[in-house]
Amino acid sequence: MDKQRSAPDLILLATTIGLLTIGLIMVYSASAAWATYRFDDAWFFAKRQLFFGGVGIVLMCLIMRIDYWTWRTYSKGMLVICFILLVLVLIPGVGLVRGGASSWLGVGAFSIQPSEFTKIAMIVFLANYLAIHQKKITSFKRGLLPSLSLVMLAFGMIMLQPDLGTGSVMVGTCIAMIFISGARIKHFVLLGLLGVAGFVGLIASAPYRIQRITSFLDPWSDPLGSGFQIIQSLFAIGPGGLLGMGLGESRQKYFYLPEPQTDFIFAILAEEMGFLGGMIVLALFSILFWRGIRIALGAPDLFGSFLAVGIVVMVAIQVMINIGVVTGLMPVTGITLPLLSYGGSSLTLMLMSLGILLNISRHAR
Repeated sequence: MDKQRSAPDLILLATTIGLLTIGLIMVYSASAAWATYRFDDAWFFAKRQLFFGGVGIVLMCLIMRIDYWTWRTYSKGMLVICFILLVLVLIPGVGLVRGGASSWLGVGAFSIQPSEFTKIAMIVFLANYLAIHQKKITSFKRGLLPSLSLVMLAFGMIMLQPDLGTGSVMVGTCIAMIFISGARIKHFVLLGLLGVAGFVGLIASAPYRIQRITSFLDPWSDPLGSGFQIIQSLFAIGPGGLLGMGLGESRQKYFYLPEPQTDFIFAILAEEMGFLGGMIVLALFSILFWRGIRIALGAPDLFGSFLAVGIVVMVAIQVMINIGVVTGLMPVTGITLPLLSYGGSSLTLMLMSLGILLNISRHAR
């Protein structure tokens, strides 16, 4: 293995800092009214975003200096710890319940979301497994089934919270990694049919998920209920036009769009910065994906390639789902926009993941 280091991918690093900066500005703009009303402090969410972003940047810089193959040693331990945390959040009195989901551990406003840590732990573990057992992946019993069984176990534990959005991102990322490793297409076709049936079952088992589907198809059928968020999001995007209404001039953030600094921050960005602002953000994400794929192709070993692919696909899936929800192309799922949406665990873990990707770039050919 070539352990010679070079400088990290500066384009990827600059793109990450650029998206994070835009996110910090938009978190303040989108949350100022809500924060003033609720906490009597217009900077409440922005200060916390700056804190978590600062912690994330420090961790990203530290991780960027740790050789990525070091994570292979701890891949099993990381996953075991995440499974333990996923069990702890389900214990009454231990897990914090927010929005009907028991997905957090912590005290008061400072908490962590174990499902976010599980995503990156599963990517690291699966990258190691695929690097070792790539020749077996064409075998359903010896290669595909063991890896998918572990993924579905983690998905099942996340669904007990329940958190369909995070679970779907993790499963989609892992399936993409397994497919790229050389798994047979016919196996994926059969599993895909089972997956669709299972997904339909999950939706049918919870009335609120059915409401999200019906509101996605026709949000005006329940404009003050399940269709409210989508309608208000479209009301934000529409007036933005080409150049937007101006930074800080959003109308929908004034208690029309619920907590606009989180899942629907792109709607406020489109309202204030217009089509041009939205395209700049999408262009930056496209650059991030492009550099990530280049790093994966140039990684010196299979573990590095699979690890880079997993991180890039995870970010890409979250971006596609979030933008799809905000623009009314997908049902509401509760997925944040990476590096832009307000959040502690999600923002910190995203920056840490990109730190791993940057380290792989230091060894890439």
